[in-house]
Amino acid sequence: MSRNSAVAVRSGVVLSLTSLLLVTSCVNDVTRSPEMRMMVGALGSDEFDGAAGQPPNPALWGFDVGGGGWGNQEKQVYTDSVDNASLDGNGNLVLQARRTDKGFTSARIVTRDKFTFTEGTLAARIKFPMSPGIHPAFWLLGEDLETVGYPESGEIDIMELVHDGAEFHNAVHGPWVDPAAHSEGKWKMSSDGPLGSDASEDFHIYEVMRTVDSISIVIDGVVVGDYLRSEAPEGAKWVFDKPFYVLMNIAVGGEWPGPTDITTSDVSTMTVDWIRYFR
Repeated sequence: MSRNSAVAVRSGVVLSLTSLLLVTSCVNDVTRSPEMRMMVGALGSDEFDGAAGQPPNPALWGFDVGGGGWGNQEKQVYTDSVDNASLDGNGNLVLQARRTDKGFTSARIVTRDKFTFTEGTLAARIKFPMSPGIHPAFWLLGEDLETVGYPESGEIDIMELVHDGAEFHNAVHGPWVDPAAHSEGKWKMSSDGPLGSDASEDFHIYEVMRTVDSISIVIDGVVVGDYLRSEAPEGAKWVFDKPFYVLMNIAVGGEWPGPTDITTSDVSTMTVDWIRYFR
């Protein structure tokens, strides 16, 4: 896909976003009005159809590979092996963190240099893993990460699951206009709360709705995080008016989830039914 645009990865029926999100929600927050929820249709999607054991579509997905902690003291080594990321033959993408004799291997798939977007809605239907020390995520990074670095690139966390399968976490991270004037290296706005069911037992639809001045995080049609340029902290630099690319991964250990232990699953699985972009 070209930058700032989306071309259908796989042809299919065009559906309104409203029709995709007619599901029962237990999340206690404000629901978008039907007028705000309506979209033209799916401009691009990956339905993850294909034979079991195939890697994700290379026209859309690449891999970040390696170890080294990834900035959060994480313990996994990311690979591009189908042992860690593959289709299951039933219309799903399966990401897996696996315990080995040397630690954990895992997958971090990215659309960098293949698909980015600045405005519109990105949605995915996902079932997350939950186990001590396991940290799955569906998120975005600025496409200019390699040239400007982090946090200048910006980060949008659509959904992260740690410690409690029934609690959602989302956030935006960005740089300061004058980093020397702040003790923290970046600014952050976040939202956490009860999901109403266990995200590791059920599929849910997770969305990010973007304009150049706003970011909304939505779960099963319910807004659970709203971030506005006008409400960013004093001294914050808003960097969310540019293209971002998509990431899905399972981290292991690190600063937030803490260490694994003997009860940590030998295999932790993140199952993705589909991912779709709307404008």
